[in-house]
Amino acid sequence: MTMTNRNNRKHDCFILSTLEELVPQDHEVRKLETAIDWNFIYPIVKDLYSCKGRPSIDPVVLFKMIIINYTFGLNSMRKTCRETEVNLAYRWFLGITIDEKVPDYSTWAQNYIRRYRDSEVFEQIFGYILDQAIEAGFIHPETVFGDATHMKANANRRKSKKEEVELVKKIYEDELLEEINTVRKAHKQKSVDCLSRTELDFDEGTGEQIKRVKTKEIKTSITDPESGNYHKGKHEECFAYCHTAFCDKNGFVLAYDTVAGNTHDSVSFHDPYEKLNEKFGDEIKNVVLDSGYRTPAIMKEIIENGQTPYIPYKRPMTKKGFFPKREYVYDEAQDIYICPNLKDLKYSTTNRQGYKEYKSDPKECINCPFLNQCTKSKNHQKTVTRHVWEEYMELAEENRSTDLWKEIYPKRKETIERVFADDKENHCLRFTRIMGIKKNGQQAALIFACHNLQRMARWRWN
Repeated sequence: MTMTNRNNRKHDCFILSTLEELVPQDHEVRKLETAIDWNFIYPIVKDLYSCKGRPSIDPVVLFKMIIINYTFGLNSMRKTCRETEVNLAYRWFLGITIDEKVPDYSTWAQNYIRRYRDSEVFEQIFGYILDQAIEAGFIHPETVFGDATHMKANANRRKSKKEEVELVKKIYEDELLEEINTVRKAHKQKSVDCLSRTELDFDEGTGEQIKRVKTKEIKTSITDPESGNYHKGKHEECFAYCHTAFCDKNGFVLAYDTVAGNTHDSVSFHDPYEKLNEKFGDEIKNVVLDSGYRTPAIMKEIIENGQTPYIPYKRPMTKKGFFPKREYVYDEAQDIYICPNLKDLKYSTTNRQGYKEYKSDPKECINCPFLNQCTKSKNHQKTVTRHVWEEYMELAEENRSTDLWKEIYPKRKETIERVFADDKENHCLRFTRIMGIKKNGQQAALIFACHNLQRMARWRWN
């Protein structure tokens, strides 16, 4: 067989075919095109356009371009515009013929600045695609899986400054303060006026007692001040945004929220969880979370909504050589703890963090054979704490011994962790090119919308 040499082959030729013939029948854009009716965008953006002036670029074309951007992991609208010029499949999806001009980056940028930036269009697109998946029967919200992931911000970690900021009020603080004072009143103790986040001080001018919010020092980005400094374990310290999301057993994202990267998982939980319940309500029976959400406030919120929380085991954070807390048995009837030497630890007070303190009698402890395994305090007194909402934690712990926990909890790695892994690898969730919480929230809406759309498109195609 002779060798073929194509170096001298001419590259210009006539193609007597249509785009419909040139795009493969099983190409991804065909699945996306048939998954939903794309005309749904017109009523969403209708109020953002004027009835006067010259005709604008078709909004469906603009939003299909951003769908291409995130679905195929391009992560740059400039690159998307360049790729669309030469990619016949993208042209077919946008409805642009081979001799038509593709909208350039500035077209999308100016439309975003003038029309879409302050609108709810991106959230509405996510909601519409989710509704289509529900109508198709792909969503099963009986068991939902929640978690959070970090997205590296477009900010140099070396360009930062130290700032003194007030501690943020948690959503459940008022309810917790009321519960603390109820317990203190039952024990005939004086009510407290504020939690540990605040402190009482005196106004130097009037001499009146006032509340002051405590502050803390944080590192803030000069480039993107709305991002948060994130450093956990072996991860490199960086500025980031945090996306909290819930999905069902089929991996469809049901609700999400975006906050700064220095926000703890237990703090960012409540807003997306509220959105989830507004959408699905009584349909949700089980909520599966990781150890970052293992707090009394979250367990209380889930259980009071009539849902069952499933959380992992967490090792007791006890010093080596000392008894773990489980060795101290709580007697609910007498409201006391019983130590390993069968002595009573009686209620002392309820602190402003929401923990009831139970203390032993130092006279009994000083001659106890287990003293060195119990406490190293100078007054030989052991203190055990119990949160005012501890019963909700105990209910959640009981669920860990059920067969249902063993069945559904291991599915976290197949559901929500898989969602984040796929979106980081394929849909541009690993890092962001834009700045600000609002813009990154809009980006998250599009990323999760593309995730749901592609999943639904493939299922419908098959």
